[in-house]
Amino acid sequence: MNALRIWLVAGEDSGDQLGAKLMRALRDAAPGVTFGGVGGEAMAGEGFASLFPLDDVAVMGYLPVLARARTLLRRIRETSADVVAARPDLLVIIDSPGFTHAVAKRVRKAAPGIPIVDYVSPSVWAWRPWRAKGMRPFIDHVLALLPFEPEAHLRLGGPPCTYVGHPLIERLDDLRPGKAETARREASPYPLVVLPGSRRSEFERLMPVFGETLARVAGRTPVEAILPAVPRHRARIEALAAGWRVPVRIVSREGDKYAAFRGARAALAASGTVTLELALAGVPTVVAYKVSRIEEVIARRLIQVPSIVLPNLILGRNAMPEFVQADCTPDRLAASLEPLLRGGPEREAQRAALDRMDELTILPDGATPSRAAAEVVLAVLAKSGAPAGGT
Repeated sequence: MNALRIWLVAGEDSGDQLGAKLMRALRDAAPGVTFGGVGGEAMAGEGFASLFPLDDVAVMGYLPVLARARTLLRRIRETSADVVAARPDLLVIIDSPGFTHAVAKRVRKAAPGIPIVDYVSPSVWAWRPWRAKGMRPFIDHVLALLPFEPEAHLRLGGPPCTYVGHPLIERLDDLRPGKAETARREASPYPLVVLPGSRRSEFERLMPVFGETLARVAGRTPVEAILPAVPRHRARIEALAAGWRVPVRIVSREGDKYAAFRGARAALAASGTVTLELALAGVPTVVAYKVSRIEEVIARRLIQVPSIVLPNLILGRNAMPEFVQADCTPDRLAASLEPLLRGGPEREAQRAALDRMDELTILPDGATPSRAAAEVVLAVLAKSGAPAGGT
């Protein structure tokens, strides 16, 4: 029997991280499995050879996507052609639906026998709910990171969906402070972690705002600012931070980022997966986000949830204050951040809310998200009846 062959297609950094963890879990469950497709640095660290650099497709926002449309369309064609030519036993698309769903549709049309699993449900419960039903023709199963998503797909007529948990649950040891780090959180100058986003379009908009926010905060409250940067964007982030009136220490290694989280008294962060990391680390956080005016108009018509912050959605309340678009100003951010640094009712209220994250996110019986995801992937393959080594 030929070795199992699974193709993975990620479209950005967070998907790359998911893909790397899934690869490890699949190797444990199915020794000898081989991989192909599209990924980034984390997957490369697992021996993955990407069809092309992840930067070619790691684009978010309507205007940035339009600006890169020609490249994106070419990479969609190349990726789907590679999957069809390789005829793997199963295709896993990972997040980034604008890219990965386009690939899946082409693969399903050209090679309908290849089972397709979507790792990370699109936010059909938040906006454009008709997408759930529209996924059924080309997605065989969805792996959900949030516990309420399977019910949402059932209600909206989407594909079968299984809650596998968020992979960050596997990093609790990296996120939780030890005794010395807990003490550091209470010492002045207060450690403040600054996270303007991992995508260029995000941090280009937020870096000037965050720099001015930091200047206002540091003028009244002593802080030590640390900025974890995605390695490939470090040079640009350093250039933008050079104009800040308050010095910031920039780090790029993942270990340094988690060390900053463990020692941080508070955080100023762009909305995204990092807010869940901070919540699990117990770091009181102020969240900000800015998009173009055109994107804002479109989003206001489509978004149907009371918060854009993942921990707030899990908790069912806006525990982390969020400032979006016109509200995302240095004055407002600083006014919300300072009480989290100095201490008082705002800080204690958010810490109490974050203490509930474990009971809402951790899987039963010690299961890990990546192992749960691998089990579902292999179950979908077994149900499809596709022979190992090709369909």
